[in-house]
Amino acid sequence: MAQEIDNTYKMLFSYPRMVSDLLTGFVREDWVSQLDLSTLEKVNASYVTDEVRSRHDDVVWRVRWGEEWLYVYLLLEFQSTIDPYMAVRMSAYVSLLYQDLIRQEKLSQNGSLPPVLPLVLYNGEPRWSAATDVEALIERVPGGLEQYRLSMQYLLLDEGHILEQEASEELKNLVHALFRLEHSRDEQDLIHVLAQVVAWLKAPEQRGLRRAFLTWIRRVYLRRKHVPEPDRKLIDQAQDLEEVHEMLAERVEKWHEHWKQEGHKEGRQEGRQEGRKEGRLEAGGELLLLMLTDKFGSEAVQRYRDRLEGAEETMLRTWSIRLLRAETIDEVFADD
Repeated sequence: MAQEIDNTYKMLFSYPRMVSDLLTGFVREDWVSQLDLSTLEKVNASYVTDEVRSRHDDVVWRVRWGEEWLYVYLLLEFQSTIDPYMAVRMSAYVSLLYQDLIRQEKLSQNGSLPPVLPLVLYNGEPRWSAATDVEALIERVPGGLEQYRLSMQYLLLDEGHILEQEASEELKNLVHALFRLEHSRDEQDLIHVLAQVVAWLKAPEQRGLRRAFLTWIRRVYLRRKHVPEPDRKLIDQAQDLEEVHEMLAERVEKWHEHWKQEGHKEGRQEGRQEGRKEGRLEAGGELLLLMLTDKFGSEAVQRYRDRLEGAEETMLRTWSIRLLRAETIDEVFADD
């Protein structure tokens, strides 16, 4: 379940609109106003090493800054639990990224390394308490050794804290809407926020992002809320985010009675654990299917549908890794 939520978030932030809204809405620093956000371009994170294999799917972008081509790389970590040594992890990831840029000779005109924004996006319930600079984790030793202390800071966006500090109910942008959906106080708040998302994503060119939000509703929100099975099936069959919004607006009032009858409050934790065990492969296959369709089109994906439906989790993970760099769908499924 955790891996699926992580993948769903990364799917959302594979769209430039989400990254643009993230930067302009929540990175409150002067340099953001100097970015040409129309040049946002997703970069394949190829800096995988034997020691850090899990970094294959980082969300990394570059953007023009000022009149020259300078690079701002975003490393987004999606955390639902507090890691006290996150600062060390982020330092390692930035170093790996710089090594890769040096190897590919992707430097500035004067040979300098490009700036990097390491960003941790946290959606857990307790407020973030870990150090945001690796320097704070290193023992202080007097006598001159202090000058060699490693220092690197990452930017933390604690969704819950951001929402707690808000005085207004007005939505800023799509990322703000995602935060509100993630931490919606009740179903009516969900419906209100989702209506705004639907309105913002009306344009045909936003089809892919609409599908990404639809996937989030299905694979994250509905599982957390234990929606009655008939309604879940209807929502799973829906073809568009607007259709899901209409369904939710009609049905959510009935869910409370269902939860009461089924003893939902008493069995909530147990049901959540069972939900993690069931349907993981099916859900992972559907998420990969959506990503393949978005990149290669439904006609190309149809040839491999049977293999997706029968695949085990390890194979789905392998195909997802290949998808990041594949130029054709045949490259994703090659030699399997």
